[in-house]
Amino acid sequence: MSQLSRNRGASRVASLAFAGVVALACASVQAAAPGITGPVFNLNAEANRISQPDGSSIYSWGYGCKTTPTGFLPANITGTCSSMQIPGPTLIVRQGDTVTVTLTNNLPAAAGTTSILFPGFQVCAAALNPDKTCPNTPTGVPGLLTREAANGGGTVTYSFVATTPGTHSYYSGTQGDLQIEMGMYGALIVLPTSGGGGATVVPPGCRAVAATLPDGQTDFRNAAAAYNHPSACYDREYLFQFSELDPRIHEQAEQQAAKTCNQPNGCMSVVTEPYHPAYFMINGRSMPDLMDPNYAVQYPHQPYNGNPHMHPGELVLLRIIGTGRWQHPFHEHGNHVRVLARDGNLLLSQSDSNKLAGPLLFTTTTTPGLAMDGIFYWTGKGLNWDVYGHVAGAVYTDPAFPAYAGKPVVCQPDANGYYTIDPHAPNYYEWCADHNKALEAHPFGNVASGGPVTLPDANILTNGTWYGGSPYLGPDATIRAVGANGTTPPSGTIANPPTSEAGFAFMWHSHNEREITTNNIFPGGMMMMMLVDPQAFTINEGN
Repeated sequence: MSQLSRNRGASRVASLAFAGVVALACASVQAAAPGITGPVFNLNAEANRISQPDGSSIYSWGYGCKTTPTGFLPANITGTCSSMQIPGPTLIVRQGDTVTVTLTNNLPAAAGTTSILFPGFQVCAAALNPDKTCPNTPTGVPGLLTREAANGGGTVTYSFVATTPGTHSYYSGTQGDLQIEMGMYGALIVLPTSGGGGATVVPPGCRAVAATLPDGQTDFRNAAAAYNHPSACYDREYLFQFSELDPRIHEQAEQQAAKTCNQPNGCMSVVTEPYHPAYFMINGRSMPDLMDPNYAVQYPHQPYNGNPHMHPGELVLLRIIGTGRWQHPFHEHGNHVRVLARDGNLLLSQSDSNKLAGPLLFTTTTTPGLAMDGIFYWTGKGLNWDVYGHVAGAVYTDPAFPAYAGKPVVCQPDANGYYTIDPHAPNYYEWCADHNKALEAHPFGNVASGGPVTLPDANILTNGTWYGGSPYLGPDATIRAVGANGTTPPSGTIANPPTSEAGFAFMWHSHNEREITTNNIFPGGMMMMMLVDPQAFTINEGN
C-alpha cells in the first residue's frame, strides 16, 4: 500500500486500496476539534453534574476554565469554557511553546488534593525560568506522582516545553482510580512548527489553513498537518476521547462530598472495586447526545460532541484518546484508519523517512492513557457503480450549484483517476472509472439501468424518516427515494432533500457490545455516525 500523499491545490490521496461499505441515512451535524489556546492556562477543578440520555444527572468532577481563556480554535467556531467540564478543556498550543498551567482546587474539601499529569513531557511544578530551567522552589504540595493543589482553594503550577507535536492526554495524578473516574481528564493538542518554534508549519504538498477549502466551503482545521511531514496533511479533524463511568462510584462520592474534613488528603472512603461501568462516552457524552453540536446549551458541562462529517476524497484526521480503565476497541465503518502516530511519536519507515509505517487498522483499539493520530478517508472507489447515479447525456441539476445548471455532467480523471480538475463541481472527487456505471437492473426513478441489483421500491418498503430509498449521493438520491411520479417518500418526510443533505451514513461504534449501550439500553454509549455528503451539502461545523 502506498503512503498517503498530497499534491498542491485540489489533489487528494495518491493510491490507497481500501474497501468501502455504503449505508443509508442522513442528519445534519457539526463537529471539529475545538479547544482553548494558550500557552498560559488558568484551570479550575470543581464538582458539578453531567447528563446522560436515560435522564440521569450524574455528580462528577472535572477541569474547567477559572478565567476567560486567551482564545478559541478553530477561529470560526464560537466556543465557551465553563468552570467545570468533561472532558476538561482541550488545550491547543504550538510545538516549542512554553506551556504554563495553573490549577486551583475547588473540589469539595473531603476530596482532598488534586493534580494534573502531562505524560510525554518534562514537567516542572512551577513556571519555568526564562532560560527554560525549573526554579528551585516548587508550587503546590507533595503528592505521590507530582505536586498537587491542596484542598480548600490551593493552587499548583505546571510548566513544560511542548516539544512533541500531535495529540496528547492529560489527567489527574491523584487517586487516579477515583478522580479520573469522576471526570478529571482532557486532551492537549500540539500543532507542529518548523524547527520546534514559531508559526505552524505547512509541509510540502499540504494546504495552509485559510478561510475556505478549495471547494469554497469553510475551513475548520487547526493546522495544515498533524505533524511536520508531507504525509500528515488533512482536510478535517476530530477529537474523540473514550471513557466509561460507574455510577455507584459517583453516588458514593456525592454522599461523602459534604463531610467536614481537615485532612490534606481528604476524608472520602469510596469503594472503586469491583468496577461495573454503566455509561460509555465519547467526549463526555453518550449516543445520541454526542450527535448534538459542540457547545450545545443543553450540555453546559459537556461541550464537545462526536459526529464526524466529510465530503468524498477529504482526508480526515482522527485524534483518539483512551481514558478510564477499559480498553476501547472502536470500529470506523466505511474504511480502515491509517495510523500516523501514537502519543505524539510519528511512525515512519526505518529505511525511508518519507514513508509512513503506522498500521492500517480495522479497529482503533485504545488503552487507558493512549493517544493516537490517524487518517480516514472515503471516495467511492472500488464500489463498481456510480455513487451519484449519473446517466449518459445527463446535465447538472443540483440547485446548490446554479452556475452548472443545464451543463453536461463530466468526469475528467486526474492522474489518480479522480475528478479534481474543478473543485467547485457538484461531483468533485468522483471516481471516474465508475462514471455512468449502473447499479440497478430495474431502476425506480431517473437513474441508469442495466446494473446487477434490484433495489426495493421506496413506495413499498419504508422505515420512517431514516429510509431514504436511495443508494446515491446528491440530487438523484431524492429522485430515487420519491419515485418516478411523486415528490414525497412514503414516510411523508423528505429525509434527504437535494438542497441540503443527501449522503451516506456509516456507523462508528465500539466493538465491545456492552459499550454501545447506555445503562443497559441499546442503542447508546460509544456510537456515532460518519456522514459522507456530496459537494452540494455545505458542512458547517460552527454553531
